[in-house]
Amino acid sequence: MFCRVFLTCIVFSLLALNAASDFAQEKPAIAGDYTGTLGPLHLKLHINASPDGSLTGSLDSPDQGATGIPCSNFQFDGTSLNFGVPAVHGTWKGTVADNAHSLNGTWSQGNPMPLVFTREQAFVAAPKPSAVDGIWLGKIKQDSEELRVQLQIKSDTAGKEYCTFDSLDQDVTGIECANVAFTDNKFSFEIPAGHAQWSGTLSADGKTLNGTWTQGTPAALNFERQSTAITLPPVPPPSYEPAVAAVSLAQLRSVLDRDLADAFKNGELAPSTHVGVTIGVVDHGERLVFSYGVAKDDSIFEIGSMTKTFTGLILSQMVEQGKVKFNEPVRDLLPEGTVAKPGGEGITLLDLATQHSGLPRLPDNLNPADNKNPYADYTAADMYAYLKKQGVAKPAKTDFLYSNFGFGLLGQALSDRAGTSYSQLLNDEITGPLRMTDTVITLTPEQQARFLPGYDGRHRPARAWDFVAIAGAGAIRSTASDMLTYLEANLHPDKLPPTAAIAPDGKTLQAALTQSHELRADAMSGMRIALAWLYETDTDNYWHNGATGAFNSFGLFNPNADYAVIVLANTSVGRSGALADALGRHIAQRLAGKPALVIR
Repeated sequence: MFCRVFLTCIVFSLLALNAASDFAQEKPAIAGDYTGTLGPLHLKLHINASPDGSLTGSLDSPDQGATGIPCSNFQFDGTSLNFGVPAVHGTWKGTVADNAHSLNGTWSQGNPMPLVFTREQAFVAAPKPSAVDGIWLGKIKQDSEELRVQLQIKSDTAGKEYCTFDSLDQDVTGIECANVAFTDNKFSFEIPAGHAQWSGTLSADGKTLNGTWTQGTPAALNFERQSTAITLPPVPPPSYEPAVAAVSLAQLRSVLDRDLADAFKNGELAPSTHVGVTIGVVDHGERLVFSYGVAKDDSIFEIGSMTKTFTGLILSQMVEQGKVKFNEPVRDLLPEGTVAKPGGEGITLLDLATQHSGLPRLPDNLNPADNKNPYADYTAADMYAYLKKQGVAKPAKTDFLYSNFGFGLLGQALSDRAGTSYSQLLNDEITGPLRMTDTVITLTPEQQARFLPGYDGRHRPARAWDFVAIAGAGAIRSTASDMLTYLEANLHPDKLPPTAAIAPDGKTLQAALTQSHELRADAMSGMRIALAWLYETDTDNYWHNGATGAFNSFGLFNPNADYAVIVLANTSVGRSGALADALGRHIAQRLAGKPALVIR
Protein backbone atom coordinates (compact mmCIF):
# COMPACT_ATOMS: atom_id res chain seq x y z
CA MET A 1 0.00 0.00 0.00
CA PHE A 2 2.59 2.54 1.22
CA CYS A 3 1.60 5.36 -1.10
CA ARG A 4 -0.01 6.31 -4.34
CA VAL A 5 2.77 8.33 -5.83
CA PHE A 6 1.25 8.85 -9.26
CA LEU A 7 -2.50 9.14 -9.09
CA THR A 8 -3.96 12.45 -8.03
CA CYS A 9 -7.24 14.19 -8.63
CA ILE A 10 -8.17 14.65 -12.24
CA VAL A 11 -10.21 17.64 -13.25
CA PHE A 12 -11.60 18.29 -16.72
CA SER A 13 -12.55 21.76 -17.96
CA LEU A 14 -15.91 22.22 -19.55
CA LEU A 15 -16.25 24.36 -22.67
CA ALA A 16 -19.54 26.06 -23.45
CA LEU A 17 -21.74 24.82 -26.29
CA ASN A 18 -21.73 27.00 -29.38
CA ALA A 19 -24.71 29.26 -28.80
CA ALA A 20 -24.83 30.09 -32.50
CA SER A 21 -25.54 26.48 -33.46
CA ASP A 22 -28.77 26.10 -35.43
CA PHE A 23 -29.50 22.67 -34.04
CA ALA A 24 -28.98 21.10 -30.64
CA GLN A 25 -26.65 18.14 -31.00
CA GLU A 26 -27.35 14.90 -29.19
CA LYS A 27 -24.59 14.04 -26.76
CA PRO A 28 -22.73 10.85 -27.58
CA ALA A 29 -23.04 8.09 -24.99
CA ILE A 30 -19.70 8.16 -23.19
CA ALA A 31 -20.41 5.60 -20.46
CA GLY A 32 -17.98 2.72 -20.77
CA ASP A 33 -14.43 1.61 -20.16
CA TYR A 34 -11.39 3.35 -21.65
CA THR A 35 -7.67 2.66 -21.66
CA GLY A 36 -4.71 5.01 -21.99
CA THR A 37 -0.98 5.22 -21.29
CA LEU A 38 1.01 7.94 -19.56
CA GLY A 39 4.68 7.17 -20.07
CA PRO A 40 5.12 3.60 -18.84
CA LEU A 41 1.86 3.56 -16.87
CA HIS A 42 -1.26 1.88 -18.21
CA LEU A 43 -4.47 3.58 -17.09
CA LYS A 44 -8.09 2.49 -17.17
CA LEU A 45 -10.97 4.94 -16.96
CA HIS A 46 -14.46 3.68 -16.10
CA ILE A 47 -17.39 6.03 -16.75
CA ASN A 48 -20.92 5.22 -15.58
CA ALA A 49 -24.16 7.02 -16.47
CA SER A 50 -27.11 7.28 -14.07
CA PRO A 51 -30.74 7.37 -15.28
CA ASP A 52 -30.79 11.14 -14.68
CA GLY A 53 -27.83 11.57 -17.03
CA SER A 54 -25.24 12.35 -14.36
CA LEU A 55 -21.83 10.70 -14.68
CA THR A 56 -19.64 8.93 -12.16
CA GLY A 57 -16.49 6.93 -12.58
CA SER A 58 -13.17 5.63 -11.35
CA LEU A 59 -9.58 5.37 -12.53
CA ASP A 60 -7.18 2.43 -12.29
CA SER A 61 -3.39 2.39 -12.51
CA PRO A 62 -2.83 -1.40 -12.71
CA ASP A 63 0.97 -1.09 -12.92
CA GLN A 64 0.95 0.50 -9.48
CA GLY A 65 -1.69 -1.79 -7.99
CA ALA A 66 -4.10 1.15 -7.66
CA THR A 67 -7.70 0.40 -8.67
CA GLY A 68 -11.06 2.02 -8.18
CA ILE A 69 -9.72 5.52 -7.46
CA PRO A 70 -12.94 7.59 -7.28
CA CYS A 71 -13.51 10.27 -9.92
CA SER A 72 -15.71 13.27 -9.15
CA ASN A 73 -17.44 16.32 -10.56
CA PHE A 74 -18.02 14.95 -14.07
CA GLN A 75 -19.27 17.56 -16.50
CA PHE A 76 -19.97 16.91 -20.15
CA ASP A 77 -21.41 19.27 -22.75
CA GLY A 78 -21.42 16.93 -25.73
CA THR A 79 -17.92 17.88 -26.87
CA SER A 80 -15.79 18.72 -23.83
CA LEU A 81 -15.51 16.74 -20.63
CA ASN A 82 -14.14 17.32 -17.15
CA PHE A 83 -14.00 15.31 -13.94
CA GLY A 84 -11.85 14.94 -10.83
CA VAL A 85 -10.09 12.23 -8.82
CA PRO A 86 -9.52 13.93 -5.46
CA ALA A 87 -7.26 11.23 -4.02
CA VAL A 88 -4.46 12.83 -6.05
CA HIS A 89 -3.61 16.23 -7.41
CA GLY A 90 -3.59 16.23 -11.22
CA THR A 91 -5.92 17.49 -13.93
CA TRP A 92 -7.18 16.15 -17.24
CA LYS A 93 -8.83 18.36 -19.82
CA GLY A 94 -10.01 17.27 -23.21
CA THR A 95 -12.65 16.57 -25.81
CA VAL A 96 -14.78 13.62 -26.84
CA ALA A 97 -14.04 12.45 -30.39
CA ASP A 98 -15.27 9.90 -32.92
CA ASN A 99 -18.65 9.36 -31.24
CA ALA A 100 -16.95 8.73 -27.86
CA HIS A 101 -14.51 6.17 -29.20
CA SER A 102 -11.68 8.34 -27.85
CA LEU A 103 -11.16 11.05 -25.23
CA ASN A 104 -8.35 13.34 -26.36
CA GLY A 105 -6.79 15.61 -23.78
CA THR A 106 -4.02 16.63 -21.46
CA TRP A 107 -2.94 15.38 -18.06
CA SER A 108 -1.40 18.03 -15.81
CA GLN A 109 0.51 17.14 -12.68
CA GLY A 110 3.15 19.80 -12.72
CA ASN A 111 3.87 19.94 -16.44
CA PRO A 112 1.11 18.97 -18.93
CA MET A 113 1.39 15.72 -20.88
CA PRO A 114 -0.88 14.37 -23.63
CA LEU A 115 -3.21 11.62 -22.43
CA VAL A 116 -5.64 9.93 -24.81
CA PHE A 117 -8.19 7.40 -23.61
CA THR A 118 -9.54 4.90 -26.15
CA ARG A 119 -12.79 3.07 -25.59
CA GLU A 120 -12.38 -0.64 -25.07
CA GLN A 121 -14.30 -2.90 -27.43
CA ALA A 122 -17.95 -2.53 -26.59
CA PHE A 123 -19.40 -5.26 -24.44
CA VAL A 124 -22.36 -7.01 -26.08
CA ALA A 125 -24.54 -8.62 -23.44
CA ALA A 126 -25.96 -12.08 -23.92
CA PRO A 127 -29.59 -12.01 -25.14
CA LYS A 128 -30.46 -14.10 -22.12
CA PRO A 129 -28.41 -13.54 -18.94
CA SER A 130 -26.78 -16.59 -17.41
CA ALA A 131 -28.02 -17.95 -14.11
CA VAL A 132 -25.22 -16.21 -12.23
CA ASP A 133 -25.47 -12.79 -13.91
CA GLY A 134 -26.56 -9.95 -11.64
CA ILE A 135 -25.61 -8.01 -8.51
CA TRP A 136 -24.46 -9.85 -5.42
CA LEU A 137 -23.69 -8.66 -1.90
CA GLY A 138 -21.75 -10.50 0.78
CA LYS A 139 -19.90 -9.84 4.02
CA ILE A 140 -16.53 -11.13 5.04
CA LYS A 141 -15.26 -11.11 8.60
CA GLN A 142 -11.91 -9.46 9.20
CA ASP A 143 -10.97 -9.70 12.85
CA SER A 144 -13.85 -8.05 14.75
CA GLU A 145 -15.49 -6.28 11.80
CA GLU A 146 -17.47 -7.27 8.73
CA LEU A 147 -16.63 -5.83 5.31
CA ARG A 148 -19.29 -5.57 2.61
CA VAL A 149 -18.27 -7.07 -0.73
CA GLN A 150 -20.24 -6.51 -3.92
CA LEU A 151 -20.02 -8.41 -7.20
CA GLN A 152 -21.48 -7.31 -10.51
CA ILE A 153 -21.51 -10.24 -12.95
CA LYS A 154 -22.43 -10.24 -16.64
CA SER A 155 -22.00 -12.50 -19.66
CA ASP A 156 -21.53 -11.70 -23.34
CA THR A 157 -23.00 -13.22 -26.49
CA ALA A 158 -20.28 -15.88 -26.53
CA GLY A 159 -21.23 -16.98 -23.02
CA LYS A 160 -18.08 -15.57 -21.43
CA GLU A 161 -18.55 -14.32 -17.87
CA TYR A 162 -17.18 -11.02 -16.51
CA CYS A 163 -17.31 -9.50 -13.06
CA THR A 164 -16.20 -6.50 -11.06
CA PHE A 165 -15.44 -6.54 -7.35
CA ASP A 166 -16.23 -3.77 -4.84
CA SER A 167 -14.97 -3.65 -1.27
CA LEU A 168 -17.49 -1.05 -0.18
CA ASP A 169 -16.23 -0.43 3.35
CA GLN A 170 -12.69 0.03 2.08
CA ASP A 171 -13.83 2.55 -0.55
CA VAL A 172 -12.48 0.37 -3.37
CA THR A 173 -14.76 -0.23 -6.35
CA GLY A 174 -14.61 -1.52 -9.90
CA ILE A 175 -11.75 -4.00 -9.50
CA GLU A 176 -11.80 -6.27 -12.52
CA CYS A 177 -12.01 -9.99 -11.89
CA ALA A 178 -9.83 -12.44 -13.82
CA ASN A 179 -10.31 -16.07 -14.84
CA VAL A 180 -14.06 -15.87 -14.28
CA ALA A 181 -15.68 -19.28 -14.75
CA PHE A 182 -19.23 -20.62 -14.41
CA THR A 183 -19.92 -24.29 -15.13
CA ASP A 184 -22.54 -26.64 -13.69
CA ASN A 185 -23.55 -24.08 -11.03
CA LYS A 186 -19.93 -23.71 -9.91
CA PHE A 187 -18.62 -20.13 -10.04
CA SER A 188 -15.10 -18.81 -9.46
CA PHE A 189 -12.96 -15.76 -10.09
CA GLU A 190 -9.61 -14.21 -9.12
CA ILE A 191 -8.57 -10.73 -8.03
CA PRO A 192 -4.93 -10.42 -9.18
CA ALA A 193 -4.52 -6.98 -7.57
CA GLY A 194 -5.11 -8.54 -4.16
CA HIS A 195 -3.62 -12.00 -4.81
CA ALA A 196 -7.04 -13.40 -3.95
CA GLN A 197 -9.63 -15.80 -5.34
CA TRP A 198 -13.17 -16.98 -4.65
CA SER A 199 -14.86 -20.23 -5.58
CA GLY A 200 -18.25 -21.59 -4.71
CA THR A 201 -21.66 -22.78 -5.88
CA LEU A 202 -24.88 -21.13 -7.04
CA SER A 203 -27.84 -22.31 -4.97
CA ALA A 204 -30.67 -24.24 -6.61
CA ASP A 205 -33.02 -21.26 -6.30
CA GLY A 206 -30.42 -18.92 -7.83
CA LYS A 207 -30.52 -16.52 -4.89
CA THR A 208 -27.19 -17.21 -3.16
CA LEU A 209 -23.56 -17.89 -4.01
CA ASN A 210 -21.93 -19.92 -1.26
CA GLY A 211 -18.18 -20.36 -1.20
CA THR A 212 -14.72 -19.54 0.09
CA TRP A 213 -12.57 -16.42 -0.20
CA THR A 214 -8.83 -17.12 -0.19
CA GLN A 215 -6.40 -14.29 0.45
CA GLY A 216 -3.87 -15.92 2.70
CA THR A 217 -6.11 -17.79 5.13
CA PRO A 218 -9.35 -19.15 3.52
CA ALA A 219 -12.60 -17.73 4.89
CA ALA A 220 -16.28 -18.31 4.19
CA LEU A 221 -17.82 -15.66 1.94
CA ASN A 222 -21.43 -16.04 0.77
CA PHE A 223 -23.33 -13.65 -1.50
CA GLU A 224 -27.03 -12.85 -1.81
CA ARG A 225 -28.60 -11.60 -5.03
CA GLN A 226 -29.58 -7.92 -5.04
CA SER A 227 -31.96 -5.91 -7.25
CA THR A 228 -29.78 -2.77 -7.34
CA ALA A 229 -26.11 -2.02 -6.81
CA ILE A 230 -24.80 0.00 -3.90
CA THR A 231 -22.92 3.08 -5.07
CA LEU A 232 -20.57 5.16 -2.94
CA PRO A 233 -21.25 8.89 -2.56
CA PRO A 234 -19.32 11.13 -4.96
CA VAL A 235 -16.04 12.67 -3.84
CA PRO A 236 -16.02 16.48 -4.05
CA PRO A 237 -13.43 18.04 -6.36
CA PRO A 238 -10.47 19.91 -4.88
CA SER A 239 -10.77 23.64 -4.28
CA TYR A 240 -8.34 26.33 -3.24
CA GLU A 241 -8.19 29.12 -0.69
CA PRO A 242 -7.26 32.49 -2.24
CA ALA A 243 -3.58 33.36 -2.23
CA VAL A 244 -2.29 35.65 0.50
CA ALA A 245 1.11 37.23 0.97
CA ALA A 246 3.80 34.68 1.76
CA VAL A 247 3.21 33.60 5.36
CA SER A 248 6.06 33.88 7.84
CA LEU A 249 6.84 31.17 10.35
CA ALA A 250 5.55 33.41 13.16
CA GLN A 251 2.18 33.71 11.38
CA LEU A 252 1.82 30.11 10.25
CA ARG A 253 0.00 28.63 13.25
CA SER A 254 -2.67 31.36 13.31
CA VAL A 255 -3.15 31.16 9.53
CA LEU A 256 -3.62 27.38 9.73
CA ASP A 257 -6.03 27.74 12.65
CA ARG A 258 -8.16 29.91 10.38
CA ASP A 259 -7.73 27.77 7.24
CA LEU A 260 -8.61 24.56 9.07
CA ALA A 261 -11.65 25.87 10.95
CA ASP A 262 -14.13 23.77 8.96
CA ALA A 263 -11.93 20.67 9.18
CA PHE A 264 -11.85 21.06 12.97
CA LYS A 265 -15.67 21.21 13.16
CA ASN A 266 -16.89 18.62 10.69
CA GLY A 267 -13.94 17.37 8.65
CA GLU A 268 -10.77 15.35 8.89
CA LEU A 269 -9.67 17.00 12.14
CA ALA A 270 -12.99 16.85 14.01
CA PRO A 271 -12.78 15.31 17.51
CA SER A 272 -14.87 12.31 16.41
CA THR A 273 -12.15 11.21 13.95
CA HIS A 274 -9.52 10.73 16.71
CA VAL A 275 -7.01 12.15 14.22
CA GLY A 276 -3.74 13.61 15.43
CA VAL A 277 -1.37 15.61 13.25
CA THR A 278 2.07 16.93 14.05
CA ILE A 279 3.62 19.53 11.76
CA GLY A 280 7.24 20.62 11.49
CA VAL A 281 8.46 23.55 9.43
CA VAL A 282 11.90 25.08 9.02
CA ASP A 283 12.11 28.39 7.16
CA HIS A 284 15.47 30.14 6.66
CA GLY A 285 16.92 28.38 9.69
CA GLU A 286 13.98 28.91 12.08
CA ARG A 287 12.15 25.82 13.34
CA LEU A 288 8.55 25.34 14.39
CA VAL A 289 6.82 22.15 15.58
CA PHE A 290 3.17 22.06 16.65
CA SER A 291 0.26 19.61 16.79
CA TYR A 292 -3.47 19.27 16.35
CA GLY A 293 -6.01 16.77 17.67
CA VAL A 294 -4.80 13.87 19.79
CA ALA A 295 -1.15 14.32 18.77
CA LYS A 296 1.57 15.90 20.86
CA ASP A 297 4.75 17.47 19.57
CA ASP A 298 6.79 14.39 20.52
CA SER A 299 4.24 11.82 19.27
CA ILE A 300 5.63 8.98 17.17
CA PHE A 301 4.10 7.95 13.82
CA GLU A 302 4.79 5.46 11.05
CA ILE A 303 6.23 7.34 8.06
CA GLY A 304 5.58 4.60 5.47
CA SER A 305 7.23 5.19 2.10
CA MET A 306 9.21 8.20 3.28
CA THR A 307 11.48 5.39 4.49
CA LYS A 308 12.60 5.05 0.86
CA THR A 309 14.44 8.38 1.06
CA PHE A 310 16.48 7.01 3.99
CA THR A 311 17.27 3.88 1.99
CA GLY A 312 18.40 6.08 -0.90
CA LEU A 313 20.67 8.04 1.45
CA ILE A 314 22.09 4.82 2.92
CA LEU A 315 23.01 3.82 -0.64
CA SER A 316 24.66 7.20 -1.19
CA GLN A 317 26.60 6.82 2.07
CA MET A 318 27.87 3.36 1.14
CA VAL A 319 28.89 4.62 -2.32
CA GLU A 320 30.85 7.47 -0.70
CA GLN A 321 32.50 4.95 1.63
CA GLY A 322 33.51 2.69 -1.27
CA LYS A 323 31.36 -0.20 -0.07
CA VAL A 324 29.13 -0.35 -3.17
CA LYS A 325 28.80 1.31 -6.56
CA PHE A 326 25.69 2.82 -8.15
CA ASN A 327 26.09 0.68 -11.27
CA GLU A 328 26.73 -2.51 -9.30
CA PRO A 329 24.24 -5.31 -10.08
CA VAL A 330 22.02 -6.00 -7.10
CA ARG A 331 22.66 -9.71 -7.65
CA ASP A 332 26.27 -9.22 -6.52
CA LEU A 333 25.16 -8.08 -3.04
CA LEU A 334 22.84 -11.03 -2.36
CA PRO A 335 23.92 -14.35 -0.81
CA GLU A 336 25.72 -16.54 -3.32
CA GLY A 337 23.36 -18.64 -5.42
CA THR A 338 20.30 -16.51 -4.66
CA VAL A 339 19.49 -15.72 -8.29
CA ALA A 340 20.99 -16.72 -11.62
CA LYS A 341 23.09 -14.27 -13.56
CA PRO A 342 20.99 -12.79 -16.37
CA GLY A 343 22.02 -13.26 -19.98
CA GLY A 344 22.06 -9.50 -20.56
CA GLU A 345 22.27 -6.44 -18.37
CA GLY A 346 21.19 -6.87 -14.76
CA ILE A 347 19.24 -4.58 -12.44
CA THR A 348 21.62 -2.20 -10.64
CA LEU A 349 21.42 -0.47 -7.26
CA LEU A 350 20.76 2.84 -9.03
CA ASP A 351 17.89 1.27 -10.99
CA LEU A 352 16.27 0.30 -7.69
CA ALA A 353 16.87 3.72 -6.08
CA THR A 354 15.31 5.60 -9.01
CA GLN A 355 12.30 3.29 -9.51
CA HIS A 356 13.58 2.16 -12.94
CA SER A 357 14.16 -1.52 -12.22
CA GLY A 358 11.03 -2.82 -13.95
CA LEU A 359 10.19 -4.84 -10.83
CA PRO A 360 6.49 -4.94 -9.86
CA ARG A 361 4.98 -2.95 -7.05
CA LEU A 362 4.71 -6.07 -4.90
CA PRO A 363 5.84 -9.70 -5.30
CA ASP A 364 3.32 -12.39 -6.14
CA ASN A 365 4.37 -14.53 -3.18
CA LEU A 366 3.22 -11.98 -0.60
CA ASN A 367 0.58 -14.05 1.22
CA PRO A 368 0.22 -12.55 4.70
CA ALA A 369 -1.20 -14.52 7.57
CA ASP A 370 -2.78 -11.26 8.76
CA ASN A 371 -3.99 -8.89 6.05
CA LYS A 372 -3.98 -6.06 8.58
CA ASN A 373 -0.23 -6.51 9.06
CA PRO A 374 0.71 -7.57 5.53
CA TYR A 375 4.53 -7.44 5.64
CA ALA A 376 5.14 -8.92 9.09
CA ASP A 377 5.90 -12.43 7.85
CA TYR A 378 7.56 -11.66 4.51
CA THR A 379 11.14 -12.76 5.09
CA ALA A 380 14.42 -12.53 3.21
CA ALA A 381 13.92 -16.17 2.25
CA ASP A 382 10.58 -15.23 0.65
CA MET A 383 12.25 -12.36 -1.20
CA TYR A 384 15.04 -14.58 -2.50
CA ALA A 385 12.52 -17.24 -3.57
CA TYR A 386 10.62 -14.66 -5.59
CA LEU A 387 13.84 -13.37 -7.18
CA LYS A 388 14.87 -16.88 -8.15
CA LYS A 389 11.66 -17.12 -10.19
CA GLN A 390 11.47 -13.48 -11.34
CA GLY A 391 15.15 -13.02 -12.14
CA VAL A 392 17.10 -9.77 -12.10
CA ALA A 393 17.41 -9.08 -15.81
CA LYS A 394 17.01 -5.41 -16.61
CA PRO A 395 14.17 -4.81 -19.08
CA ALA A 396 15.12 -3.39 -22.46
CA LYS A 397 13.08 -0.30 -21.64
CA THR A 398 13.10 0.80 -18.03
CA ASP A 399 10.71 3.67 -17.43
CA PHE A 400 9.63 4.94 -14.03
CA LEU A 401 7.57 2.27 -12.25
CA TYR A 402 6.98 2.67 -8.53
CA SER A 403 7.96 -0.52 -6.71
CA ASN A 404 7.76 -1.18 -2.99
CA PHE A 405 9.41 -4.52 -3.62
CA GLY A 406 12.28 -2.82 -5.45
CA PHE A 407 13.10 -0.57 -2.51
CA GLY A 408 12.64 -3.43 -0.08
CA LEU A 409 15.17 -5.36 -2.16
CA LEU A 410 17.58 -2.41 -2.13
CA GLY A 411 17.42 -2.19 1.66
CA GLN A 412 17.93 -5.94 2.03
CA ALA A 413 20.82 -5.97 -0.46
CA LEU A 414 22.63 -3.11 1.33
CA SER A 415 22.12 -4.91 4.64
CA ASP A 416 23.54 -8.11 3.11
CA ARG A 417 26.63 -6.24 1.91
CA ALA A 418 27.10 -4.54 5.30
CA GLY A 419 26.54 -7.80 7.18
CA THR A 420 23.99 -6.25 9.52
CA SER A 421 20.27 -5.53 9.84
CA TYR A 422 18.52 -2.68 8.05
CA SER A 423 17.71 -1.18 11.45
CA GLN A 424 21.38 -1.13 12.45
CA LEU A 425 22.41 0.19 9.04
CA LEU A 426 19.91 3.05 9.42
CA ASN A 427 21.42 3.96 12.78
CA ASP A 428 25.03 3.69 11.60
CA GLU A 429 24.64 5.71 8.43
CA ILE A 430 22.00 8.36 9.23
CA THR A 431 20.17 8.53 12.52
CA GLY A 432 23.26 8.02 14.69
CA PRO A 433 25.30 10.81 13.06
CA LEU A 434 22.29 13.16 13.05
CA ARG A 435 21.28 12.12 16.59
CA MET A 436 17.74 11.28 15.50
CA THR A 437 17.06 9.11 18.53
CA ASP A 438 13.31 8.78 17.86
CA THR A 439 13.73 7.52 14.28
CA VAL A 440 13.71 3.74 14.56
CA ILE A 441 12.25 0.48 13.33
CA THR A 442 11.63 -1.06 16.76
CA LEU A 443 10.32 1.11 19.59
CA THR A 444 11.56 1.11 23.15
CA PRO A 445 8.91 0.90 25.92
CA GLU A 446 9.22 4.66 26.43
CA GLN A 447 8.75 5.32 22.70
CA GLN A 448 5.86 2.88 22.54
CA ALA A 449 4.04 5.07 25.06
CA ARG A 450 4.36 8.00 22.60
CA PHE A 451 3.35 5.94 19.55
CA LEU A 452 -0.12 7.13 18.57
CA PRO A 453 -2.95 4.66 17.94
CA GLY A 454 -3.65 4.60 14.20
CA TYR A 455 -6.84 4.69 12.14
CA ASP A 456 -7.81 3.65 8.62
CA GLY A 457 -9.17 5.95 5.93
CA ARG A 458 -12.62 5.86 7.54
CA HIS A 459 -11.24 6.65 11.00
CA ARG A 460 -11.73 3.15 12.36
CA PRO A 461 -9.00 1.72 14.60
CA ALA A 462 -6.25 0.09 12.57
CA ARG A 463 -3.09 -1.66 13.62
CA ALA A 464 0.49 -0.64 13.02
CA TRP A 465 2.57 -2.52 10.44
CA ASP A 466 5.68 -4.60 11.05
CA PHE A 467 8.33 -5.27 8.42
CA VAL A 468 11.04 -7.86 7.87
CA ALA A 469 12.58 -8.10 4.39
CA ILE A 470 10.79 -5.09 2.88
CA ALA A 471 11.87 -2.77 5.70
CA GLY A 472 13.74 -0.46 3.31
CA ALA A 473 10.47 0.48 1.65
CA GLY A 474 8.36 1.52 4.63
CA ALA A 475 9.38 0.40 8.13
CA ILE A 476 10.55 3.62 9.86
CA ARG A 477 8.75 5.32 12.74
CA SER A 478 9.63 8.86 13.77
CA THR A 479 8.60 12.22 15.24
CA ALA A 480 8.11 15.53 13.47
CA SER A 481 11.11 16.97 15.31
CA ASP A 482 13.42 14.18 14.16
CA MET A 483 12.08 14.39 10.62
CA LEU A 484 12.66 18.13 10.64
CA THR A 485 16.29 17.47 11.60
CA TYR A 486 16.49 15.11 8.63
CA LEU A 487 14.97 17.66 6.25
CA GLU A 488 17.28 20.39 7.56
CA ALA A 489 20.24 18.15 6.75
CA ASN A 490 18.86 17.77 3.24
CA LEU A 491 18.35 21.52 2.92
CA HIS A 492 21.88 22.36 4.03
CA PRO A 493 24.31 19.42 3.85
CA ASP A 494 27.11 21.94 4.42
CA LYS A 495 25.66 22.90 7.81
CA LEU A 496 25.53 19.52 9.53
CA PRO A 497 26.07 19.64 13.29
CA PRO A 498 29.74 19.05 14.23
CA THR A 499 28.68 15.97 16.18
CA ALA A 500 27.69 14.25 12.92
CA ALA A 501 31.32 13.83 11.87
CA ILE A 502 32.18 12.19 15.20
CA ALA A 503 30.19 9.08 14.29
CA PRO A 504 32.25 6.50 12.36
CA ASP A 505 30.09 6.83 9.24
CA GLY A 506 29.25 10.51 9.70
CA LYS A 507 32.30 11.86 7.89
CA THR A 508 30.82 11.03 4.49
CA LEU A 509 27.32 12.26 5.27
CA GLN A 510 27.67 15.75 3.80
CA ALA A 511 28.86 14.43 0.44
CA ALA A 512 26.28 11.63 0.52
CA LEU A 513 23.41 14.06 1.10
CA THR A 514 24.51 16.27 -1.78
CA GLN A 515 24.92 13.24 -4.01
CA SER A 516 21.46 11.94 -3.08
CA HIS A 517 19.83 15.06 -4.56
CA GLU A 518 21.30 14.65 -8.06
CA LEU A 519 18.48 14.23 -10.57
CA ARG A 520 19.06 10.95 -12.37
CA ALA A 521 15.94 9.99 -14.35
CA ASP A 522 12.47 11.05 -15.41
CA ALA A 523 9.59 10.18 -13.14
CA MET A 524 5.93 10.98 -13.68
CA SER A 525 4.53 14.02 -15.42
CA GLY A 526 6.46 17.17 -14.56
CA MET A 527 8.83 15.34 -12.23
CA ARG A 528 12.29 13.83 -12.07
CA ILE A 529 13.76 11.52 -9.47
CA ALA A 530 16.97 11.65 -7.43
CA LEU A 531 17.72 8.84 -4.96
CA ALA A 532 14.08 8.17 -3.99
CA TRP A 533 13.28 11.89 -3.70
CA LEU A 534 10.85 13.14 -6.35
CA TYR A 535 11.54 16.58 -7.79
CA GLU A 536 8.92 18.95 -9.22
CA THR A 537 10.36 20.88 -12.13
CA ASP A 538 7.92 23.79 -11.77
CA THR A 539 8.35 24.38 -8.00
CA ASP A 540 11.90 23.09 -7.26
CA ASN A 541 10.40 21.01 -4.44
CA TYR A 542 11.94 17.69 -3.47
CA TRP A 543 9.22 15.55 -1.88
CA HIS A 544 8.02 12.13 -0.87
CA ASN A 545 5.00 10.81 0.94
CA GLY A 546 4.00 7.61 2.68
CA ALA A 547 1.03 5.64 3.91
CA THR A 548 0.52 2.48 5.90
CA GLY A 549 -2.76 0.96 7.07
CA ALA A 550 -3.03 3.45 9.93
CA PHE A 551 -0.77 6.45 9.18
CA ASN A 552 0.27 8.83 6.43
CA SER A 553 3.16 11.24 6.02
CA PHE A 554 4.40 13.97 3.71
CA GLY A 555 7.82 15.61 3.55
CA LEU A 556 9.13 18.39 1.32
CA PHE A 557 12.23 20.54 1.11
CA ASN A 558 13.13 23.38 -1.23
CA PRO A 559 16.79 24.44 -1.21
CA ASN A 560 16.14 27.50 -3.37
CA ALA A 561 13.37 28.86 -1.14
CA ASP A 562 15.14 27.55 1.99
CA TYR A 563 12.21 25.88 3.69
CA ALA A 564 11.07 22.36 4.53
CA VAL A 565 7.79 20.87 5.74
CA ILE A 566 6.94 17.59 7.44
CA VAL A 567 3.39 16.47 8.26
CA LEU A 568 2.64 13.25 10.15
CA ALA A 569 -0.90 11.94 10.71
CA ASN A 570 -2.29 8.89 12.50
CA THR A 571 -4.83 8.04 9.78
CA SER A 572 -4.43 6.26 6.48
CA VAL A 573 -5.50 7.38 3.02
CA GLY A 574 -9.25 7.92 2.52
CA ARG A 575 -11.37 8.32 -0.60
CA SER A 576 -10.54 12.02 -0.81
CA GLY A 577 -6.81 11.40 -0.50
CA ALA A 578 -4.19 11.63 2.22
CA LEU A 579 -4.53 14.26 4.92
CA ALA A 580 -0.76 14.66 5.35
CA ASP A 581 -0.24 15.21 1.62
CA ALA A 582 -2.99 17.81 1.40
CA LEU A 583 -1.91 19.64 4.55
CA GLY A 584 1.77 19.54 3.60
CA ARG A 585 1.07 21.06 0.20
CA HIS A 586 -1.28 23.61 1.77
CA ILE A 587 1.52 24.77 4.09
CA ALA A 588 4.06 24.94 1.26
CA GLN A 589 1.57 26.99 -0.79
CA ARG A 590 1.05 29.39 2.11
CA LEU A 591 4.82 29.80 2.57
CA ALA A 592 5.12 30.56 -1.16
CA GLY A 593 2.16 32.98 -1.26
CA LYS A 594 0.12 30.80 -3.65
CA PRO A 595 -3.55 29.65 -3.57
CA ALA A 596 -3.76 26.90 -0.97
CA LEU A 597 -5.60 23.59 -1.21
CA VAL A 598 -8.73 23.52 0.94
CA ILE A 599 -8.54 20.98 3.77
CA ARG A 600 -11.95 19.46 4.39
